[in-house]
Amino acid sequence: MSEQPENIPHPAPEAQGEQRVRRGSQRFAPGEGPAPDPAGSHYERRIRSFQPRRSRVTTGQAEALLKRWPDWGLDIDGARVLDLDEMFGGLPVVLEIGFGMGEATAQMAAADPGTGILAVDVHTPGQGNLLGLADRNGLTNVRVANGDAIILLREMLPPESLAGCRVYFPDPWPKARHHKRRLIQPDFLTLLAPRLVKGGLLHCATDWEPYAEQMLEVLTAHPDFENTQADGGYAPRPGFRPLTRFEGQGLDKGHVVHDLLFHRV
Repeated sequence: MSEQPENIPHPAPEAQGEQRVRRGSQRFAPGEGPAPDPAGSHYERRIRSFQPRRSRVTTGQAEALLKRWPDWGLDIDGARVLDLDEMFGGLPVVLEIGFGMGEATAQMAAADPGTGILAVDVHTPGQGNLLGLADRNGLTNVRVANGDAIILLREMLPPESLAGCRVYFPDPWPKARHHKRRLIQPDFLTLLAPRLVKGGLLHCATDWEPYAEQMLEVLTAHPDFENTQADGGYAPRPGFRPLTRFEGQGLDKGHVVHDLLFHRV
């Protein structure tokens, strides 16, 4: 599977309407692509667990966004509750928080077409890359959400609407003063648990040892989650989680990758 979308020229204006995206731009006309700040000032400015990255959108990524965003993309604006049954045609839905360039997401969607993947990120090139992969491979079970996953969970997802949640290689925020920015915290788990069906699987993976230890401690202590491992420890990497390029880079550096699989009780 290609790591980058092929470089397709922009369509002529008469074929697509007035051209809204300049080469390298991350701004799209309303409804044509991800908004820079979809929730605007409607919600409190909390400490965020992600750092938006500003990098160049390739022509191929922009083309994928223009083509597929109106049908397969959504902004996390907090203004409505999503109907996942309608969005995914009744498939069980797994929320993936942070998908990078989307290669692993596309592989999982292709391997399991009976599961919908609601993939959330704030990185515009990655959003375009995943939409391009989904389009070229006919992956109709992927939707791309742009914005803050916390607002999505809190404002836009109804109770017991998710079959699972995946958090692969979140930012470890290694400096001690930044640990409060880590996503896997008691408050996040308390927010997530009611959106999962009973028995729904939370799957986390990280190559940062101190963060893995924190994840295990926090998940083990939370009353809404139970470890799938009888010994209460880390899990072997399940076959459905692909070995990602990022993970391979960590392994090359001698990092140890830990998987944590917890069910909602």
